[in-house]
Amino acid sequence: MADAEDSPLFVTALAKGLSVLSTFTASRSVMNLLEIAEATGLNKSTVQRSVFTLESIGYLTKDVSSKGYRLTAKSLEIGSNYLQTSELIDRATPYLHELNRQSQESCNLLEPYGTEMVYVSRFASHKQISIHVPIGQRLPMFCTAAGRAYLAALPQDEAEACIRGSKLTAYTPNTVTDPDELLALLKRVRTDGFAFSNEEYYVGDIAIGACIVNAEGKPLGSINISVPFSRWRIEQVFSELGPQIVNAARAISTAARGLKPGSAGRTSINAKL
Repeated sequence: MADAEDSPLFVTALAKGLSVLSTFTASRSVMNLLEIAEATGLNKSTVQRSVFTLESIGYLTKDVSSKGYRLTAKSLEIGSNYLQTSELIDRATPYLHELNRQSQESCNLLEPYGTEMVYVSRFASHKQISIHVPIGQRLPMFCTAAGRAYLAALPQDEAEACIRGSKLTAYTPNTVTDPDELLALLKRVRTDGFAFSNEEYYVGDIAIGACIVNAEGKPLGSINISVPFSRWRIEQVFSELGPQIVNAARAISTAARGLKPGSAGRTSINAKL
């Protein structure tokens, strides 16, 4: 990233404007100029110009009650266009839909971004679900089934660097945060063909994941099945859903043989380490 910023082609103002947009989250849905400055690390003058421009072209709007700013529906354009043009999503959709029909549980496609995985496609269970995970949600690789499946498909040195470069937060009492234990789990993934996470990010949630690779064996993303602890036990997940998700990942990998890994995911891992 540092090399790119030194290039005469790099538009600093554009990068700063995008950083303002990306700083809005569920926990920071409305912010004033000072709060945006603190969240982005930009000075207030830069934030003021960026916010004025983004409001003028329709990506931000002023909240009447708080006088802060919030995203508008137009901000969905960028993400929506990605979802409509992604070849991986297009090729994975029929198989993910079939996996959802077969398992009767929530099935998801995730792609890498830095040391996280991003939900890019989702077929929800028709049964009651307690956890809402919207498209675009990012979760850490190290403690999620999809993330571990992806890490296990990387060269050993890259996987280890990603783990050691992650913020190993204990999100629940079950979260594995020891780097050596995590590397041992990746070894198991390579043997079993799938990864799992047992209430490590969300309490009450069990997930199983498998990686999608191209013809060269390079990881493109992962699929997972997320089930509630109230309906499943981990042994059932292994025996019943394990074969299903492995077969689905293999089918998607065949359909995606000619694709290349997304540049954002792989370079971002290296940039953050």
